[in-house]
Amino acid sequence: MKVYLLYSDRDFDWAAGPPVAHADLTQDLELNTLLDAMAAGDNFLREVSAKVLLASLDDPEEIRYRQQVLTECLAQPDVIRDMYAVAAGALEDRRHLWLGGYGGSYQNASSNLSGAVSHLEAYVARLRQLRQITDDHAGTFNSDGLRALFATVQHELDDEYFHEISDHLRQLRFRAGVLISAELGRDNSGTGFVLRARAGPRRRWAERLGIGPRTAYSFTIPPRDDAGGQILSDLTSRGINLVANATAQSADHIGSYFTMLKAELGFYVGCLNLAGRLAAKGVPVTLPDPAGPSSGMFSCADLRDACLELQSAAPAVGNDVKGDGKPLVIITGANSGGKSTFLRSVGVAQLMMQCGLFVTAKSYQADVASGIFTHFIREEDPGMTSGRLDDELKRMSVIASQIGPHALILFNESFAGTNEREGAEIGYQVVRALLEAQIRVFFVTHRYAFADRFHREHPSATLFLRAERQPDGRRDYKLAVKDPLPTSFGEDLYYRLGDWLEEDGAFTGGALPASNPVSCGPALAGRQ
Repeated sequence: MKVYLLYSDRDFDWAAGPPVAHADLTQDLELNTLLDAMAAGDNFLREVSAKVLLASLDDPEEIRYRQQVLTECLAQPDVIRDMYAVAAGALEDRRHLWLGGYGGSYQNASSNLSGAVSHLEAYVARLRQLRQITDDHAGTFNSDGLRALFATVQHELDDEYFHEISDHLRQLRFRAGVLISAELGRDNSGTGFVLRARAGPRRRWAERLGIGPRTAYSFTIPPRDDAGGQILSDLTSRGINLVANATAQSADHIGSYFTMLKAELGFYVGCLNLAGRLAAKGVPVTLPDPAGPSSGMFSCADLRDACLELQSAAPAVGNDVKGDGKPLVIITGANSGGKSTFLRSVGVAQLMMQCGLFVTAKSYQADVASGIFTHFIREEDPGMTSGRLDDELKRMSVIASQIGPHALILFNESFAGTNEREGAEIGYQVVRALLEAQIRVFFVTHRYAFADRFHREHPSATLFLRAERQPDGRRDYKLAVKDPLPTSFGEDLYYRLGDWLEEDGAFTGGALPASNPVSCGPALAGRQ
């Protein structure tokens, strides 16, 4: 049996490793916050959620397949959690049986068979629970994934199946003894051992006690004849070996099904956990609209950083952007104005969309990316083995060796480890090469020379967003479509945190008065 809740025609590859850029993605986009919310304290759910989140889909139809399943999971969460509990319970039963002495290290066929039968008996009880849930709720689900799952359960686990498997398991306990046929070889050794089903009724009790006429010849091994007991055990093992192997394979097959069912349902349970956290805070969520990789689509309404929403008690500020047909988005403006937050919101939303999840927005439409990469500013190397610019260029070189057409890359104040002129030139050359390779770029920068050059030379391909500053120096964390300015208003922060600059009582800190705006050059603009 197959689960097929994550793909319509195949199982998810749980053995596959994470994408090459997963460490930077996790750090730069603060994905641990998102994964913790999906896990709700369960390490298994966290592992499953991380694998699915980072294994981005690049086919819009595959994304919509998961979205349909997710929609019905959100509509009937109790059913999904009940099915997940059945799968998890089956694997927990297996663990207890292993601890009780069963498992893969059987010493002979007899113990192998006994352990496999015990596993199957526990699995059958769980399969009956799964069948009951299916009978109760199959008619209320319409998504292709869940309908196929329920149809498979009802077809494969019908009444005849349970009757037949129960009968087989009862026989495999061999409570009436084991009937084996064999032949004598040329050296009088036993060959051709075959396990036989009993053709007729069991022997009468009087005959089993040795009273009256006999229908078969028999002998009894004395209780203290250890050698004879071992020989008889070996003969029995040779007779039931094929059946023991087949039973063990059947147990492994059903165990694998429960393993896959738990993992694939586990992703959707993680989605339910995340939805609950966001709903409790009143965060808007929507199923995004994925577009083909070359459509040039990007637009959003009230897009918020999901990780910031999970971390902050106050609601995050959302942004509305229409960037269709703009392969480059440059974000400039006031320091601490929401530029990096918006950049992270795009990266997190893209990952959530491409794994089939909802996004924290009122609407979101974007191309599917062949890969998602980040190049964020880093602290200086504490080991002093390389400078900041050297480190930035090395990381960019690694990305260049991995990135391909129709990918998405997010830059956050990159190439800031040198002066204005050199940093702007390096950034320009890197971004121009990426655009020529059909790669979409989002770039947060405080370098006016870099932004202005694209404004002059590539205005039709570039969307310019600017973090606004209120007249009194306050930030509203909203981005507007505006041309870049030669200032990031870094002096606002300088004076806002300036109690330590007090000189003869002339300045005591706080925001600048609205009547005394301050402009600073690009070289003084600080990090957002």
